[in-house]
Amino acid sequence: MNATLVRRGIAPVLAALAAALAAGAPRAESLRCNGSSTGEGDSRLSVLYKCGEPLLKDSHCAPLVHAGTLQPVAEPFASALVACQPIEEWVYDRGPGNLIATVRFKAGVVQSISYGRAPQ
Repeated sequence: MNATLVRRGIAPVLAALAAALAAGAPRAESLRCNGSSTGEGDSRLSVLYKCGEPLLKDSHCAPLVHAGTLQPVAEPFASALVACQPIEEWVYDRGPGNLIATVRFKAGVVQSISYGRAPQ
């Protein structure tokens, strides 16, 4: 078999594989504040220290679900054990020309950071 034909056949496959791997890799967002960076896994205290008080804070309880499913834990078991998973969201206005950052905490740790024009 001709080496040129082999290279031509492999190159597109390798390019497609590289693109699929790059697209499938999750990217964690981070928030830059006062010369520091905060991201997933940081505590509330760490974010507060690096970024200061947020513009807005909100908290709610997300329903608990059975492990491995999307089914909520049924009553009376849910309220007898733990009623919900506390979730907090902090909103930072990063100034003119920048999108608003929403930091979501789960169990006191940054779960995600998202950017947008207005809180969702």
